[in-house]
Amino acid sequence: MAGVDSPTAAVMGCLGLPEPVPVLAGRPWDAVIVGAGHNGLTCAAYLARAGRRVLVLEARERVGGACTLEEPWPGVRFSPCAYVAGLLHQLVIDELELPRRGLEWFPAAGGMFVPFDDGSSIQLWNDDERCEAEVRRFAPHDLAGWRAMVDVKRRLREALRPAGPADVWIGRSPTRDAIEARIGADEDARKLLFEWSMVEYVERFLQDERLQMAYLGQGVIGTNASPSDPGTASVYYHHASGRMFGMPGTWGYVRGGMGMISFLICDAAREAGAVVATGVPVARIVPGVGVELESGDRIAAPVVISNADPRSTLRLLGSSAPAGWRERVEAIPMTSLTVKVNMTIRELPNFRARPGINEDHHTGQINTPLTKDEWAHGFERARRGDLPQRVWTELYLHSVYDPSVAPTGLHTLSVFAQYVPHAFARGSWDTRRAEAGQLVVDAIARHCSNFPDAIVDLEVLGPPDVERRIGLSGGHIFHGDILPSNMWDRRLAARTPMPGVYLCGVGTHPGGSVIGIHGRNAAHEVLGTPLGAAGRGAAVRGHQEHAAQPG
Repeated sequence: MAGVDSPTAAVMGCLGLPEPVPVLAGRPWDAVIVGAGHNGLTCAAYLARAGRRVLVLEARERVGGACTLEEPWPGVRFSPCAYVAGLLHQLVIDELELPRRGLEWFPAAGGMFVPFDDGSSIQLWNDDERCEAEVRRFAPHDLAGWRAMVDVKRRLREALRPAGPADVWIGRSPTRDAIEARIGADEDARKLLFEWSMVEYVERFLQDERLQMAYLGQGVIGTNASPSDPGTASVYYHHASGRMFGMPGTWGYVRGGMGMISFLICDAAREAGAVVATGVPVARIVPGVGVELESGDRIAAPVVISNADPRSTLRLLGSSAPAGWRERVEAIPMTSLTVKVNMTIRELPNFRARPGINEDHHTGQINTPLTKDEWAHGFERARRGDLPQRVWTELYLHSVYDPSVAPTGLHTLSVFAQYVPHAFARGSWDTRRAEAGQLVVDAIARHCSNFPDAIVDLEVLGPPDVERRIGLSGGHIFHGDILPSNMWDRRLAARTPMPGVYLCGVGTHPGGSVIGIHGRNAAHEVLGTPLGAAGRGAAVRGHQEHAAQPG
């Protein structure tokens, strides 16, 4: 396995107890972190580097949370939820020295490939020149509009997330006024961030209905909304605002699997002196006192930082949470309508629109699109507790870049699909899981001549499965929707009203995905330096050296 030199990766994140619980409980701690997801581990690394005595407690047997590695079939490495990296913050990469520890990232050069029912297809390359050529071939009358559509996204990214310390993701959330001031008179950028539905966004710039369809799914990833709902265009912007290794808006694969990010961050935390214990569920957070374990043991610490989602954190706090904060957490939309399907396949998908099983389009993400009506009807059916007639799927072929994640002769296929019911009106996920999985397979087989025959193994994770296995309330991978109504200063802050209680998960600013900056932000809140202090200059210089020029 890649990263075998990593102590955490060597045991697939299953660290166990470094000492018996009574011994851990008897030691003095400055901070206890509840949950060893990638942000909890990031927070631990920064606190430990600042000289704090830090204990990380993880209920599951392995670290990583939703960004971990499991072996569902012999020799196959899958992350149960996270599948590609594009938003991991460069400050975290640089300051925790993740490349030195073994982080290798392969940008998905193929961009996004979309086949259509009429037999046509488009490949929206990461390379601007190749992408323009593809749009010119596919919908020549839309080339100018496509350029304008891409440019407004670029302008917004440069306004809010320039390379370096002015990035609004660093530190506390900016206010709406501060964001407006950054955007200035750029009305299209303001509407992209705050107002447009994904349908309005594509219709503003594009005429070809197929080209519009190609982008619609990007506005609702992991979100309980339809592409026609206001604010969904901002979801697209959020996912396109990354700057990993100086490549704005680019997603890619991590050698060894997404869990390697968590494992390497865990190595950094432990190297700095943090203690990480797995298989230790926390039953209660007592503000200003510490935590009580399900075993009944108590661990004292003046500071407790929760990497759990806000709803889970609220349950751990119980009556300690003040009414106003409780109401705010309970109002967060955390009902997932997504399904994750992991497969092994004996050969890559053979698309009728572009035949072949080793082609350029296999090097990017792949979408099976829906019409605007299909999106709307599917969303309503899922909300009513029924499966739609068709689902949108996004396919990722990790093994194309990294054969280490599967045995010779097999490929991995990770599928993220919408919409499915969170709870069925008739039956349950236990009785209808196979039906939901078949719907995903059918969406792919509609465009591929070798499906379902190419499938060897298949695993279906509906919202209740994600909640049960990973501990995410509602099965929501982002700890709450990332629509404008729940972003920026409307998202929870790292510092809570309870004394000594902090949050470091993606329920805080700047929102969902594998980013790591949430853990860094929380650590600096605990340390009393919201924008960072010690070593910041060197870290920023490293970040700026990596960053690409605007484009």
